[in-house]
Amino acid sequence: MSLSVEHVLIVGAGLAGLRTAEELRRAGYEGRVTLIGAEEHAPYDRPPLSKQFIRGEIDDTALRPAEFFEEKGIDLRLGVTATGVDTAARRVRLDDGAEIGYDRLVIATGLRPRRIPSFPDVRGVHVLRSHDDAAGLREHLGSARRAVIIGAGFIGCELAASFRAQGVETVLVEPQPTPLYAALGERIGELVARMHREEGVDVRCGAGVSELLTADDTVRGVRLTDGTEIDADLVVVGVGSTPVTEWLADSGIDLLDPADGGGIRTDATGRTATPDVWAAGDVAAWLLDDGRTKRVEHWTNAGEQAQLLVAAMLGAEAPAAVRVPYVWSDQYDTKIQVLGVPALADDVQIVEDKGRKFLAHLFRAGTLVAVVGAGMTGKVMKMRGQLAEAAQPVS
Repeated sequence: MSLSVEHVLIVGAGLAGLRTAEELRRAGYEGRVTLIGAEEHAPYDRPPLSKQFIRGEIDDTALRPAEFFEEKGIDLRLGVTATGVDTAARRVRLDDGAEIGYDRLVIATGLRPRRIPSFPDVRGVHVLRSHDDAAGLREHLGSARRAVIIGAGFIGCELAASFRAQGVETVLVEPQPTPLYAALGERIGELVARMHREEGVDVRCGAGVSELLTADDTVRGVRLTDGTEIDADLVVVGVGSTPVTEWLADSGIDLLDPADGGGIRTDATGRTATPDVWAAGDVAAWLLDDGRTKRVEHWTNAGEQAQLLVAAMLGAEAPAAVRVPYVWSDQYDTKIQVLGVPALADDVQIVEDKGRKFLAHLFRAGTLVAVVGAGMTGKVMKMRGQLAEAAQPVS
């Protein structure tokens, strides 16, 4: 199979970019495929970075061996950052001054971690998104005595579990009422907080960090918004991420307002309103099955989007199945799994609570919209069909 075009350029060599390149070849596209990435590392898996990698259990998280790209005829260019795009001329500008043309452009530039602007640039303060971030954090973790993690989302909670596994005293600070409050709500967040406290994590909710305490250009602790001071020689800022879209500012490509989560606005197959421009992965705000336009930062989402995007780009028939969002998080010896969209729920029912194992069903106006479980893999996954049947546009 071939397109009436010769070259598909994919900007962003993370999971979504790789999956799109793979899917093009799998679908029979024989034209040029170029995959460019800002990092020096070939496409790698991010979930292990906060777990096995920083604990020193693995060193390599590459998704494909180097020879894969030559075998598939994928031109992989690393250490190259896109700085702009001329959509009329179909050319992307690069930070080395070069330009590269395209017939179809897929943007998969992902996210960058938010930093706290008021914090000084001192030793001992980390963020976690990239392989290099994780390598720096792993090196520091080996000598750390006490850590403060700012933000108790999935990454913050996973890091807390990894730090405790390494014997590091850990304080988890979250301004919301519970860990994972934004993702899972307060009732389930309380169960997660209980698990971390049982493992010795000092969970401080309802307070933020107002100031870094430093000495000799090195962090020595934090001051909370309630005035409490906490000693620490390692601080991780985990307060979310923002889409990498600033290079598109003058392109005319439709970007979602940051107040609505930001990202590149697309239809339900990743196609933007700009001819021959598509978007996938964490940077892409797709039109979802429930009628919302939203970015979905899930690992499984990248592969699902690649299948739909490539099918649409090649003019093939895409599977007409309702997609059920799925995300998981490994914390200590427990796998937390989420099916569906917990944010839609107006009623949470804890079906089982066995300490480290629990199961919750979440409803909206009596309709099941999500299932969350910890250590309940079978019981969570068997609900996928029911969630798919219940899925419908939500106003």
